[in-house]
Amino acid sequence: MSITLAKAAWDHPPTVVGYKRLAARRLGWVLSLGGPPLTALVCMGLVPHAGLAFALMTILAAPLFPWVVIAYVRRRRVAIVLKSYPWREWPCRHPHRPPGSPTTVAIPFREDFTAMFRIIPLPVPLATLEGDNPDRIWFAGDPRFGGVVSPVGGHYPVRVVPHTPRREECGGEGFDLARRVGLVRGSGKGTRT
Repeated sequence: MSITLAKAAWDHPPTVVGYKRLAARRLGWVLSLGGPPLTALVCMGLVPHAGLAFALMTILAAPLFPWVVIAYVRRRRVAIVLKSYPWREWPCRHPHRPPGSPTTVAIPFREDFTAMFRIIPLPVPLATLEGDNPDRIWFAGDPRFGGVVSPVGGHYPVRVVPHTPRREECGGEGFDLARRVGLVRGSGKGTRT
């Protein structure tokens, strides 16, 4: 059974604060991976061995830098979903996964439909953040295509996508809104970032 908490998740003040922390955290990732090589590049003519430092930092940061830039840019999709869908409280499970597997959360939306969502872009152990309610979660979005989840209270919003990619039938209830906010493409395939 779902409990609707507000007209839009964005109307809940801790959600806005949580989103601002998310944006600051992702900007920090970009600056921590992009700043040192950029600084070494600027200092290349001024400091001896700056070229070697630039090369080493670029080699170390290059594999992760595109991911954190994408995560920073895609944070806006989280805000759009929060402004378009209400928070709903649902029971949930956090299945144990082998090391290296994506962090997942299972939400039973109906008796015959339990959605398994993967937390993107980088895994977040929501089960450890949930405190008093590890068996409850807040969800804003479309169960077919994903959305945003947070521990009860809305203070830590993160994007989720279906664990197994699938193509849904175009049209139907909620399809236009999901397409408008970027949860699904016109072809019926859910977005993965």
